[in-house]
Amino acid sequence: MEILWVLMAMLMVSLILWPYLLRRRAGGIQQVAPGDPDAADPANYGFLRQEELDIRMPGPDQDLLEVLDLVQRTQDYRAASQLLAGTEIEGERRWQRVQAFAGAASLELQQRPGGVSDSPGGQWLRVWRAENPKDAGGAAVHAEFLVQQAWRTSSPGTDEFRIIMEEARAACGEAALLSPGDPIPYVIELSVGRGLAYPQAEFEKVWLKILDRAPAHMGAHLAALHYWCEKWHGSREVAYSFAEAAAARAPQGSLLAAMPLFAVFEHLPEVNLVSSFYQSEVVTKAVHGALYAVHSARPDDPMLAHVRHLLVCFLVRGERWSEAMTQLVHVDGHVGALPWTLTSDPAADYAVYRALAVGGYEANGGSPATLPH
Repeated sequence: MEILWVLMAMLMVSLILWPYLLRRRAGGIQQVAPGDPDAADPANYGFLRQEELDIRMPGPDQDLLEVLDLVQRTQDYRAASQLLAGTEIEGERRWQRVQAFAGAASLELQQRPGGVSDSPGGQWLRVWRAENPKDAGGAAVHAEFLVQQAWRTSSPGTDEFRIIMEEARAACGEAALLSPGDPIPYVIELSVGRGLAYPQAEFEKVWLKILDRAPAHMGAHLAALHYWCEKWHGSREVAYSFAEAAAARAPQGSLLAAMPLFAVFEHLPEVNLVSSFYQSEVVTKAVHGALYAVHSARPDDPMLAHVRHLLVCFLVRGERWSEAMTQLVHVDGHVGALPWTLTSDPAADYAVYRALAVGGYEANGGSPATLPH
């Protein structure tokens, strides 16, 4: 028993110190005091300070940011309605905008639940649905809002969770009727299916409706991958098979080639103290697939930032400093993506990885002058 406690103590110490004591076999990264002349400073590369990082989105969408700010400042939904109406229904950008509006309303409600003397946060979404019930964009945002509320405020398996998810399921059906060619209501229902434990046959019916409308939709594939993961309703083998099949049929320039990396991420061991794991064949193959996808994708692909952020995580853990820095140059400023959003402080988590990348890059001879932009 004493040996077990010693091992557990060593494990906890390793987990706490790992980000600060990561070493290269030659040269080495070491934590130094602030102001030390040997300290690697991310600001030298034009990176934003931690407090300036935007945690709302994975990458820039100026139109969305302006509309979000307007809606939240005025509590008037009409700008959001107009933005969604002008956004292509089959594209990834519409899905991200629906998520952003729903997330903003959900977070407002959490911060201001309302009471006797004040109205609850997110009231603009309720007004949107009441005043314009036939607006397909508003219906989709409402459905996604309910899904986010279920995950945010209750636990799977509870009555409260089931009731909210059933309401979300009905809202998805209403949104689908308002926009028959739109894949978004069915993408939202994938999360409902995961939460309500749809039988596989029922889940696949929803998935086929998405394939009929937007077969290369990256956001939909990521939502479906969650269902097939070991921690939900599938297994590691099923999830890997799903991701690899998506990558194999990905059209030229599609980020679906990065799907295996997301499958690997979903099945990472909770505790892994062996650095060589991130240099193993399965991880290396997935990373190379994601790098290929990034290099061949359109620069304006809305999902590109999602892949780059996950690559930063794997490249830093694999001590591939130069490649990690290349990804950081493209994504710095926005951190609303995996893996950072899984933590309580996404900006802080991202900043740790960024500092490690800078330190590793400089320990191996890199400098701001040698980093291509």
